[in-house]
Amino acid sequence: MPKKSPLESACYVSAFDMFSVGIGPSSSHTVGPMRAAKDFVDSLLAKGESVKEVRCVLYGSLAATGVGHGTPTAILAGLAGYEPQDVDPDILPILASSADDTNTISTKEDGTFHLAKQWITFDISDRTIKHPNTMILFAEGDSGTIHEVTYYSIGGGFIERAGQPQQVENMDYPDVPFPYTTSDELLEQCAKNDLSIAEVALANESALHSDLEIRSYLSYIWETMNASIEGGLKFGGVLPGRLQVKRRAADLAKRLRQKQEEKHCDLSFDWLQTYAIAVNEENAAGRRIVTAPTNGAAGVLPAVLRYALEFEELPVPEPVLEFLLVAAAIGGLYKTNGSISGAEAGCQGEVGSATSMAAGALCHILGGTPAQVENAAEIAMEHSLGLTCDPVDGLVQLPCIERNAIGATKALSAARLALIGDGTHVISLDTVIETMRQTGLDMSTKYKETSQGGLAVNVVEC
Repeated sequence: MPKKSPLESACYVSAFDMFSVGIGPSSSHTVGPMRAAKDFVDSLLAKGESVKEVRCVLYGSLAATGVGHGTPTAILAGLAGYEPQDVDPDILPILASSADDTNTISTKEDGTFHLAKQWITFDISDRTIKHPNTMILFAEGDSGTIHEVTYYSIGGGFIERAGQPQQVENMDYPDVPFPYTTSDELLEQCAKNDLSIAEVALANESALHSDLEIRSYLSYIWETMNASIEGGLKFGGVLPGRLQVKRRAADLAKRLRQKQEEKHCDLSFDWLQTYAIAVNEENAAGRRIVTAPTNGAAGVLPAVLRYALEFEELPVPEPVLEFLLVAAAIGGLYKTNGSISGAEAGCQGEVGSATSMAAGALCHILGGTPAQVENAAEIAMEHSLGLTCDPVDGLVQLPCIERNAIGATKALSAARLALIGDGTHVISLDTVIETMRQTGLDMSTKYKETSQGGLAVNVVEC
C-alpha cells in the first residue's frame, strides 16, 4: 500500500486525504483523537525529557459524546503509538482494560507512559474554545508541565494543532495542473480543457503521486469499503452500548436472497439500503471502515458504488477509480468551503456531504457530463440542508445507521434526476455549499453532535 500523502491544503484536498482507512465509530471523535495522541507522543519523545505522567482534557462535543464515541480508548491507542489505518480493533478493549488496572499505557516499542490518576477530563462548560472538537494533551515532569499541545479534530479524521491552523486565505495552490476552489472553477477547468471531472481529478493527483500509487491506493480504499459491506452482511448480534441496538443487515440480506429465489423482481433499491446499513453497523461496532468523508457517513459511498457495479450498465472504462476520484473532488469542495464535521455543521456536513459526493460520482459513471454531475451533487445537498446531528446516548447508531441508507437512496435519486436534464439549473453547488455552511453556523449547538437535543433526548425520555 502506498504511503498516504501529507497534503492537507485548504485549497486542494487529495483523494489520499479525503479517503482514509480507520476504525469506528467516529472520524472526529475516534480517528482524529487517535491521530492527535500519536502526534503528541511523537513530539514528546523527540524532546527526550523524562515524563512523569500524561493527561488529557476534552472540550465541547468531544466532552459531551466522547465516551459514546470511544474517544478515551482511541486516545489511549494513539498514546501507545497506534494509528487508525493499521490498529487492530480487537486490541482496543485490551488497552483500555490494562490502563484501568495499572494507570499506565504500554507503547508498541515496549515503552510505558504513566497516566495521571484522573487522566482524562470532560469539560463541557468552556465556551471559549476555538473549535467544538478541542482536546489538550499534557505531559508532566517532576517540576510541572513539560509538553502541552492543543488539537482540533475538524472532521473526517483531519486534525489541526493550535498555532498551526489551516488557512484558506493566502494559501498557495499545490502544484497541480488544474487548480480550483469552487465548483464553478472546476466546471470551467473541464470546459476549457475538454475534460471530465474524473480526468481533472486524475491529472491533479498525478502531479502528487505516481499512477501506480493512485491506482493502488484507491483500489485499497474500495477493497476496504467492500470488506466493510461484507462484514456487515455477515455478522449479527447487538451493537455496543446500553441501547442494545440489534444489527439488521445480515438478516435483511438473508431475506433479500430468499426473495430473489422465490420470484424475479428488482431488489436493487433494497440491496442499496442494506449495503449502507451493513457498513454503518460495522462502524458502530468499532470495526474497520473507510472515512468517506466521515465515519458517521461511511456507508453512503460504498453502498452506491456497489449498487452501481452490480445493477447498472456503466459506460466508463474504470468505474471504481472514476467514482472515487469524482467523489473526492466534490468532497474537497465541502471541506474547503463548508464543513464535513458534525460538530460544526450537523449531519448535513456528514451524511449530507457524503450523499452529495455519491450523487455526483454516480452521475459521472452513468455517463453524466460535468454539468450534470455538478447538478446531481447540488440536488443531493439541497435536500439535505438543515440535517441535525443528535445521536442518541452519544452513540453512532440512532439515527445514524438508517440515515446512511436514506442518504444512499437520495444520492441515486439525485443522480437520476440530473441525468434526465441537460445540466442547466438555477441553484449552483457553490450556493448550496455556502448555504450549508451558514445553516451550520445558525444551527443550535445542541443539534450538532452533542446529544443534548432532538432525538438524543426525546428517545431516552421515552
